[in-house]
Amino acid sequence: MQPQASEFEVEAVPQQASTVFGANLGKALAYADALVEDSDQLGLLGPRELPKLWSRHILNSAVVAEVLKAGESVADVGSGAGLPGIPMAIARPDVHFVLIEPMERRANWLQKQVDSLELTNVDVLRARAEEVGRSDFDVVTARAVSALPKLLRMTVDLIRPGGRLVALKGERAQAEIDESRPLIKKLKLSTFEILFTGESILEEPTRVVVVKLV
Repeated sequence: MQPQASEFEVEAVPQQASTVFGANLGKALAYADALVEDSDQLGLLGPRELPKLWSRHILNSAVVAEVLKAGESVADVGSGAGLPGIPMAIARPDVHFVLIEPMERRANWLQKQVDSLELTNVDVLRARAEEVGRSDFDVVTARAVSALPKLLRMTVDLIRPGGRLVALKGERAQAEIDESRPLIKKLKLSTFEILFTGESILEEPTRVVVVKLV
């Protein structure tokens, strides 16, 4: 028997949330409420993730926004539950985001959140990353989409020359970088870097791999 969401207690809002979101904390709280309400029906997050809703998902995503520059355009591929795109967009209203999600019901849910939260810096596009075609985003973000070599093949056409991929990664980050090196010439990659975002805020900073294009 599958556990019901009601069997798991939702994580209390950490104090760090006000530091990360500032004046937009109310939007982050409303987004968290929507995830709790709709995750089970739409398969956004498993019920076992609710006790870690803020620490593992919302704040973990939001702190990645510290690597962005004001005015940049960001494509969040495989956005799903809006992670990391929506928390980043709430934290950084000075950056424009496009949430790219192929599944219709999830894309519709994302649009509903964008509208209800009045996120004027966010658009939703229902598509697979490979279907979008050549674009000129400054940054592409991704969380739990694919291993880095496949992710690079999927997203490189979305990124402008000199732009970058920012992928949230776990302990295999360096191994995935090593596996991606044979693609450097073919995909016109420049540098790979592992960064830890939110180090001064979170107990467990978010590890990201930043790949810059030539």
